[in-house]
Amino acid sequence: MRIIKKGRGGFSRNFFDNKTYPEFNCLNATFTIRSLQTMIYEKLLQDNKAWADNMLVHDPEFFHRLMNVQTPEILWIGCSDSRVPPDQITQTKPGEIFIHRNVANLVIHTDLNLLSVLQYAVEVLKVNHIIICGHYGCGGVKAAMGRSSLGIINKWLRNIKDVYRFHHDELEAIPDEDKRLNRLIELNIVEQVNNLAKTSIVQHAWKERQAPHLHGWVYSLADGIINPLFDMAPGTHLEHPIYEYDNL
Repeated sequence: MRIIKKGRGGFSRNFFDNKTYPEFNCLNATFTIRSLQTMIYEKLLQDNKAWADNMLVHDPEFFHRLMNVQTPEILWIGCSDSRVPPDQITQTKPGEIFIHRNVANLVIHTDLNLLSVLQYAVEVLKVNHIIICGHYGCGGVKAAMGRSSLGIINKWLRNIKDVYRFHHDELEAIPDEDKRLNRLIELNIVEQVNNLAKTSIVQHAWKERQAPHLHGWVYSLADGIINPLFDMAPGTHLEHPIYEYDNL
């Protein structure tokens, strides 16, 4: 069985099939939006149970180990886009990377959510690497390139517009819109790595334990490959000394 129509509920063609839900027959079944939406989240719970059972079959101590400690080496700051799941595209297991995601993978000095994650990752978990990972074709960056008001998210996207302003001449020299978008995506990633380095959290860790290393990566939806863009070693001097704290 297939759901052919795609409406506001966002149903994919193959989300349900006759094996999963044998009681559905396309020839005589009628569905309500409510029942379909209920099935979507119920399927997530069923798949979770199957995953947990499968993990125990292959490794009976798996959840016991996770319950007692987490020691990730990496903090991943990525985009919220559902097509870029960090664990899947890097083939990492639970407990190996600490993850924070937001629209367009931004590091904003007033974002207490991100800063709380950053402080915990650096000072408690003592990660040795922080990765900012964006992706080509990012909708958040594309929206920031436009001039339409989009509501509350205008305040968030303003940070990307600033990156465009910083690199105006380079970006305006790119005639192809898609190439200009992808270049802004790259420049935005580099900017966010620099924003990380400007935090007192990172600078204090640099002075205390010569870590973490900072990395800027971009993921391609077209082929699934991550391309490294930019690295910053602990203790790197910033673009201007005004950003470097001298009493940490």
